[in-house]
Amino acid sequence: MNNPSNLTAEDQTFARRATEAAIRIALLFIMVMWCFMIIKPFFVPVLWGVIIAIGIYPIFRRIKHMMRDKDKLAATLITLIALTLLIVPSVMLAGSAIDGIKTITTGLDEGTLEIPAPPPEVADWPVVGTPTYKLWNLASTNIDAAIKQVEPQLKDATAKLISAAAGIGGGVLQSIISLIIAGAFLATADAGKRAAQTVFTRLVGDQGEALTDLAGATIRSVVQGVLGVAMIQALASGLGLMLVGVPAAGLWALMVLVLAIIQLPPILVLGPVAVYVFSSSSTTVAVSFLIWAIVISGSDTFLKPMLLGRGLDVPMLVILLGAIGGMILSGIIGLFVGAVVLAVGYKLFQAWLVDSAQTA
Repeated sequence: MNNPSNLTAEDQTFARRATEAAIRIALLFIMVMWCFMIIKPFFVPVLWGVIIAIGIYPIFRRIKHMMRDKDKLAATLITLIALTLLIVPSVMLAGSAIDGIKTITTGLDEGTLEIPAPPPEVADWPVVGTPTYKLWNLASTNIDAAIKQVEPQLKDATAKLISAAAGIGGGVLQSIISLIIAGAFLATADAGKRAAQTVFTRLVGDQGEALTDLAGATIRSVVQGVLGVAMIQALASGLGLMLVGVPAAGLWALMVLVLAIIQLPPILVLGPVAVYVFSSSSTTVAVSFLIWAIVISGSDTFLKPMLLGRGLDVPMLVILLGAIGGMILSGIIGLFVGAVVLAVGYKLFQAWLVDSAQTA
């Protein structure tokens, strides 16, 4: 084994440099992890803020132009508008849900709650028809006995409902914080774009600017194609529910919004509501509502091609797969991150194929 004294000057220099490099890399890693742990609690709101800022940037640019290029004033105005659009419907939905729960509770306490008898067709439903008909029929004649029969399931459902309500409240609060952060990003949008281009250029070279534009366009496309479609379906559902007089229409519309965001068909909510409408309204009204529910549930088949991937040089299928796969992997944030990552990866793969063909 060689002693350090037997090493050549060149070997000693290499060993010293390798040691210094290892120490620097270790210190850099510790610093990066330390910084990550500090910002970790703010990671999701900041990421949401970036996504919202990119999504509404075209609107911000128009407002900025109307205000003679005053960035901060335009950012403040659009943030206030966005907060109003978030808070007012949230308060209205919460009020509608509370009123609905209060009505049911009061009816149970005073014995005035009436449940219409089920239509005979319910018994013909596959698998769940017979037990559903029996329970519904029992509830229409003796609601106390029906409640006792499903009391264990009600307790479990109540606990889940409370947990879901708390989650929705936390989501609204997080969205408010994210909107404020988005406003701050919009106020410095030009500097933020230059910083993003610098990072992308550092990572991928000459295509950095093009990939920056691609990432922004992808996020805006997903905002329109996922959140936009979900909002349209929820608003259309709420309108139909209010027109036919369904109790707690705001709560059902909120459930439609959640299902549409996670890419599930609204008919899962509107279908059972349609059954209720058949038992409480005229046949004409019930059939009209059922047709309306089916149209809403199938509207994403023509709305998504119109909004998702519009203006992008990336196939819509790539965006859709990225959004759905990202959501399965990382939740709601994954809708956007997954679409962006897959679109950028697709473009890089395309560039690699072109480069390989040119060098062959």
